[in-house]
Amino acid sequence: MAAAEGDERVIATAQQIVKSLGTTKNVTKDMIMILSSFDNRLSTMTELLGGSSTGEMEERLEVAEAKIMHWDSNSSAGRHSSLWGDLSDEAEDFLGAVDEVAGLTESLGKLSLASDDERELLERAQFALQIAMDRLEDEFQQVLIRNTVPLEADRLKGSISTRREDDVGSECSGEGGEPECGGGSEEGDAADRGECVDDEGVVALDLIQQEAISDLKVIAHRMIRSGYGEECCHVYSSVRRDVLEECLSILGVDKLSIDDVQKMEWNTLDGKIRRWIQAVKVVIGGIISGEHRLCDQIFGDLDGKMGDMCFVEAAKGAVLQLLNFGEAVSIVRRSPEKLFRILDMYDALAQVLPNLGSLFSGNSGDHVVEEAKTLLVSLGEAAKGTFAEFENAVRRETSRTPIQGGAIHPLVRYVMNYLKLLVDYSDTLNVLMDSEDVNISEEDEEIKYLGSSSPMARRLFSLLSLLEANVVEKSKLYKDAAIQYIFLMNNIQYIVQRVKDSELSALLGDRWVKKRRGQVRQYATGYLRSAWHKVLSCLKDEGIGSGSGGSLSGGSVSKVALKERFKSFNLGFEDIYRNQTAWNVPHAQLREELRISISEKVIPAYRSFMGRFRSHLESTRRHADKYIKYTPEDLEAYLLDLFEGVPLTL
Repeated sequence: MAAAEGDERVIATAQQIVKSLGTTKNVTKDMIMILSSFDNRLSTMTELLGGSSTGEMEERLEVAEAKIMHWDSNSSAGRHSSLWGDLSDEAEDFLGAVDEVAGLTESLGKLSLASDDERELLERAQFALQIAMDRLEDEFQQVLIRNTVPLEADRLKGSISTRREDDVGSECSGEGGEPECGGGSEEGDAADRGECVDDEGVVALDLIQQEAISDLKVIAHRMIRSGYGEECCHVYSSVRRDVLEECLSILGVDKLSIDDVQKMEWNTLDGKIRRWIQAVKVVIGGIISGEHRLCDQIFGDLDGKMGDMCFVEAAKGAVLQLLNFGEAVSIVRRSPEKLFRILDMYDALAQVLPNLGSLFSGNSGDHVVEEAKTLLVSLGEAAKGTFAEFENAVRRETSRTPIQGGAIHPLVRYVMNYLKLLVDYSDTLNVLMDSEDVNISEEDEEIKYLGSSSPMARRLFSLLSLLEANVVEKSKLYKDAAIQYIFLMNNIQYIVQRVKDSELSALLGDRWVKKRRGQVRQYATGYLRSAWHKVLSCLKDEGIGSGSGGSLSGGSVSKVALKERFKSFNLGFEDIYRNQTAWNVPHAQLREELRISISEKVIPAYRSFMGRFRSHLESTRRHADKYIKYTPEDLEAYLLDLFEGVPLTL
């Protein structure tokens, strides 16, 4: 409506100029022809001023028809570059003829068309315009295809850019937050590669040679003005859709059905998810930003809604292909090993969702944004469900075979390695998890002293409590109390060490770590008592006297009892040596501390006992060597062999 009113004002102004000159009829007609050469809208003035316009219009149509038919009859793929590269004179003539026919069609459409000649003239103009539009549609397609930048995997993958902490994006952001190429050495290099870095660090690739933009815009202008905007949009969307699908193919993303994904082995699916994550960052995070910018450059000044429609139709296919794969993954059978990939998918989509929302805003693209948001929710639910499955796996692990040598249980290694990786996703999991879902009694004092009150910290505490309880249950599989303590020491120490060596310590806090270290010391004390009590009892004075009840109060020593004591000690020590050299304490510091604790209890007691009673067995050298087999130094050396996991005998 506004355009029509503008046309009427232009014509009215021109009429006033002609009338004010007060010239003859011939001069007036010449003046109209001159004015109409500047703007085709003025060609209607001939009829409106009462001139005989039909004949003149026919003459102008014949000239324009000839140029259009000449172009159409002589066109070939080989001529395209010479005609459109620098908009040659021949192309200019053709466009001028198109403008002439479009103007005549518009002017004739405003007449009453009372005569057959006028109606025939309009039909001829419309036919010529149709031929011209067909030709321009073909030219538009050829220019798009011919000037598409060659696609290479390295260049596509190299477009992934994350926001830098020392944000230099302020140097390359244009007014209104629009991307601006150049503006700094790094951004300048991006411009040289046909890329554009915006203030969020998103790299938008140019997939069309920039010198072709003006030609595309010229063609689009003619088609839209002539009422062929829909055809123009169809051609543009079709070509660009194929380009984006090729991008996905180059990035290794295949079209797969939900059934295909459901049947896929995890190792194969894992690789496809990796490529999907990369493609989401490249395509949604970068390439379609370039596509949106291209639409703005071609259609922005002509018809904003047309540009938005072209962009959505061109880009939605690739985006929906990515979203469909994500939806298929979100409903696969849940198992703990899949959690990290699902979280990676969630993070990748969450990262590009704001960009997707800004690009597809508006009625024509809202459904794409809604599907992306729905997928994000689905991936979040899948992640929560998979984590719950991991917790259940820890709870349900009830293997009944004791680990040889009391070493670290595979479940403990698996869980702690898993959690050490999982902590890197704390921010995401805190968003997804609800602390109210964690099964922790508020009466548990320990929960009040965690390093963080976040849902992730509470969930970790709950999970590690499950693991610790499982370790205690598995320690009961050993019949010997001493190795039970070794098993508990090994596994709790391993849990503590993995927590200390990772970001888990910040979530669980120092108090949690100190309590577990205290447990390890308690287990060490329990080990010493259960493993060495019997041997150490052989080194006591009670029971080796010749008096009543074995007392030494009379000063006499029973050699028989003394020999039995040394014999029992030797057998007991040798039994411990045979068993406990096969036990395994992999943590070097814990192993050394255990040996020192044993040495501090056994060696002084043995040295003292031997010093007090050795003389009673030295009546003959043979008897002394038979019962006093080891020196204190021998015992200290043998203690160094304990807990190496290699069975030895004396």
